[in-house]
Amino acid sequence: MMSTPLKTNTSLPLRDAIQLDEQWYILATSSRADDRTRVLKHGETFGLFDRHGDIQPIGSGEQGLYHEGTRFLSYFELLVNGRRPLLLHSTVKADNSLLVVDLTNPDLYLAERRAIPKGTLHIFRAKLLWEGVQHEHIRLVNYGDIPVDVELELRFAADYADIFEVRGVKRPRRGEMMPVQTSAQELLLGYRGLDEVVRQTHIAFSIAPETMVGTQSHFRLPLSPQAETELYITIACEGSAKAPAVLTYDRARAETEAAMAARRQTSIPYTSNEQFNDWINRSAADLHMLISQTAQGRYPYAGVPWFSTPFGRDGIITALQFLWLDPSVAQGALGFLAATQAEEETPAQDAEPGKIVHEIRGGEMAALGEVPFRRYYGSVDATPLFIILADAYYQRTGDRPFLETLWPAIERALQWIDRYGDRDGDGFVEYARRSATGLVQQGWKDSNDSVFHQDGSLAQGPIALCEVQGYVYQAKRAAVRLATLLGHSAYAAELGRQAAQLKSRFNEIFWCPDIATFALALDGDKRPCRVRSSNAGHVLFSGIADPNYARQAAETLLSTASFSGWGVRTLANAERRYNPMSYHNGSVWPHDNAIVAMGLARYGFKGKTMRILTGLFDASIVMEFHRLPELFCGFDRLPGQEPTLYPVACSPQAWASGSVFYLLQACLGLTFSPEKPQVRFHYPQLPPYLHELQLKNFRINGGVIDLVLRRHARDVGINVSHKEGDVEVAVRL
Repeated sequence: MMSTPLKTNTSLPLRDAIQLDEQWYILATSSRADDRTRVLKHGETFGLFDRHGDIQPIGSGEQGLYHEGTRFLSYFELLVNGRRPLLLHSTVKADNSLLVVDLTNPDLYLAERRAIPKGTLHIFRAKLLWEGVQHEHIRLVNYGDIPVDVELELRFAADYADIFEVRGVKRPRRGEMMPVQTSAQELLLGYRGLDEVVRQTHIAFSIAPETMVGTQSHFRLPLSPQAETELYITIACEGSAKAPAVLTYDRARAETEAAMAARRQTSIPYTSNEQFNDWINRSAADLHMLISQTAQGRYPYAGVPWFSTPFGRDGIITALQFLWLDPSVAQGALGFLAATQAEEETPAQDAEPGKIVHEIRGGEMAALGEVPFRRYYGSVDATPLFIILADAYYQRTGDRPFLETLWPAIERALQWIDRYGDRDGDGFVEYARRSATGLVQQGWKDSNDSVFHQDGSLAQGPIALCEVQGYVYQAKRAAVRLATLLGHSAYAAELGRQAAQLKSRFNEIFWCPDIATFALALDGDKRPCRVRSSNAGHVLFSGIADPNYARQAAETLLSTASFSGWGVRTLANAERRYNPMSYHNGSVWPHDNAIVAMGLARYGFKGKTMRILTGLFDASIVMEFHRLPELFCGFDRLPGQEPTLYPVACSPQAWASGSVFYLLQACLGLTFSPEKPQVRFHYPQLPPYLHELQLKNFRINGGVIDLVLRRHARDVGINVSHKEGDVEVAVRL
């Protein structure tokens, strides 16, 4: 994706990927695509389970219960009379609050006699996460006509692996495992890390096991015909912070349901197409699940399993995607990123004053400096994107008091752009890592081989990416508006002059008529990388492109070489390093496509915008739970075939989940005026399969409106069915 180093680069042989000096690639030694894991997350805790509700060392071995970057449970299996139950059904509730599993027994024998026939027992399991604790409810029902003795066995193990170990990094040494402690109804597993932090897994049962041997607990549960019995289990992750308060299952379930009810206050679009609604609802539920509370507000963590932590770029883009529906996410992201903005030069962290953080990690390896990501600043684009989000937040909310508190951080970000971002003074922002162990490539495509020349040779830095120049232009234009609002007129005028100069030079130097698009980047010798990539769509998103160049770039982006039928590829299929199975050199990323679509809409290419929307919608229909993953492979769409999954993609993933909302905003041309307040629709369009879109309880600057949008042959009609407060709706057709 995304913003972190540990990713698989399948365009290189695995042996070469391992030898690269940034050792942070996810080792795709086996695929996640067919494991069909079930995901729960709350705050700093997430769980990956198989469809039985167990945790097994299968697939790529990432199943487990994780807390603050460490795996607190690496094995958990339920057996009935020594056998694994048969799966009937497994699902996560639509709001992601609860994993529900239905199981039954296979034929169970005693002394070669069938003691319990297959299908006699119904075994119900429900799991939820709340405040660092996994709560589980197990219920057994005997639907047979004779009494049975059920022997329920639960097996546990905890390896306390750091998330980077799970991802494939080998450590020269580890801390020590602590002896297992048992009491009548409890188990305590523990580990003392090299960072001197004791991490413990506290397992408690509602009824006492008949026996406990090590980490195996045995329950004897006699059941009469039609009788049932219940067992509740709590698994508390006790780490660097104080131990969590352990609630009963019912209380934790009530707390969870109250949180779900609060989420439903956010206005979510409802359309005339139920399959489209499935995509919207799943995306909204995934976003809410990935959002964690920080001291500064709500922040969208990037994705499960590899990126369940704050990322600067990812958080900003996700907040932008969801801003028109829920500005509180943007406010929380801006506050958090301002609070963690770099204050001094620290080469080991690629940190410079004013720079916005790239990635923040907990866990033992980050604390010890075995990985550089405890607080790492190696992204070139998060800083201008921070300014863009600040302006977008003000336009959406008119929240001047918050903007005033944010202004010093915006000024520092602008100073970073000019002083550190443009070290050679050529007017373009470049990157070159200073950390010996950080990222080589520091744009959103951060695989080692993602920036190269037409002949396939890797570009040598410092590297100026095309989209970053667009972001800087957009950031300075945004800062003009904000500086003017706050009375800094001279500064606003200077920023406007800089933006105009950058736009002129960018179109002169980055445009490549031979490939009818913008160069991917300039290398350290200022040679353009003449490669057709999706990055050009981000250029359109920023507004820096000359309109004539934008038209040609749009055609290139939607050509058969670039558009797979499911979405725009990161790289056109005729380029030397194209590989549809690679991370960044030919795959399809939903968030990338949403930004491209917004860029196309900005220049008036609504038909192309809707083609992208349609491709991703069609992909969502065939994805499990209608959930778009972080990325999928870029093979051509063929009749009767589904998209090819990428082996180790995060799913759910925040900016993939946010994509549907940005795509809708692009199609509707939806913007805001903070002064009036006013909702604006610029040439709104809807695709043929969306005849109607409703938006209820849509809150704008203290007002509330209900909108009904109906598709017509050439335009979209917009009706205000309910209004409270002084809110205007303006439409340009």
